[in-house]
Amino acid sequence: MGSISPVKLRRSPLKNSGSIDHLEYVDVTPIIGREYPTAKLKDILDAPNSEDQIRDLAITICERGVVFFRAPQDDLTVAEQKHITDLLGKLTGRPKDHGLHVHPLYNDPNNIPMADGTTDENIYVINSEAMKKIYATMKDRPNAQSEPRDLGREWHSDCLFEECPADFSFLRMQDTPPSGGDTLWVSGYELYDRLSPPMQAFFESLTATCAQPVFKSATEAGGYEVMTPRGSPLNTDLNFSPVHPVVRTHPVTGWKSLFAGVGLHVTRINDVYNHEDQVIRDHVMRLITRNHDCVARMHWTKQACAIWSNACTLHAATPDTHLVDGVRTGVRASGVGEKPYLDPASTGRREALGLPRN
Repeated sequence: MGSISPVKLRRSPLKNSGSIDHLEYVDVTPIIGREYPTAKLKDILDAPNSEDQIRDLAITICERGVVFFRAPQDDLTVAEQKHITDLLGKLTGRPKDHGLHVHPLYNDPNNIPMADGTTDENIYVINSEAMKKIYATMKDRPNAQSEPRDLGREWHSDCLFEECPADFSFLRMQDTPPSGGDTLWVSGYELYDRLSPPMQAFFESLTATCAQPVFKSATEAGGYEVMTPRGSPLNTDLNFSPVHPVVRTHPVTGWKSLFAGVGLHVTRINDVYNHEDQVIRDHVMRLITRNHDCVARMHWTKQACAIWSNACTLHAATPDTHLVDGVRTGVRASGVGEKPYLDPASTGRREALGLPRN
């Protein structure tokens, strides 16, 4: 009898070439995050092997989930920030007709301009006060006077409301409050690995509807058109109710990640009863809150940057700047990746790296 050929991954994992090994870094935790305390992204762009370095940076981000550049990146232009974000995806296999995401509500008059007074459809200006006005039509907002805030709602993966969500996001903070406003990232790889094998198989059978009706209500209330297309020919019009796998395969690493199980953009876990839907979400949130070793936290300083892979992390901003009368403002660019999929030949991160389950 002939030997049985092993099942091959849909995409072969990419390997780091070592071109950025010269950069000083520290891993934020053993599981997630890497900080480059002195590196300048401008130097990477200007290097003779720039594309090699950006490709290796992209692979590092996909393996570590998120990387931080602590030194002020004030010499980096917005155009260069967009260029890096675009290259991170292009050099790691993003579909050729995909590019940078365009925020659906770019036409909203409440969007504030960048520091130079201009706007850019590929740049989302994050401002805590402006966002309250832009999303004023969002339903089911908790009443601050009667209910404590549930910060579990803050966890999300960027652009999950699109058929093709974000691959890489690049946020540069321009103004920071005296304290607070931290952002947290949790490893989807590790959340998957901390499920028991029967629960892993169950979660792999699930999909989630990730509808975001606020975009329709906001455009109707504001009397403006939604932006379309949005970085992919599949992201068009008011189509904001895609179905995504709860567990997906990261196309760059080949590792399984808990992807669409909880948070801001997940409307419903499909094909289960309402109570089961809530049980599944509660279990995912329990994984996040009880395993803080899976979390990397960024305390922002001016012109610091974070770049992350949305395919293997969820992130949450900490909405506490009102306590210090401060406003947090940053500029974010996001690329648009492929439609999420679960490859049956893929494995969890720990299995792939030969690490113990616990």
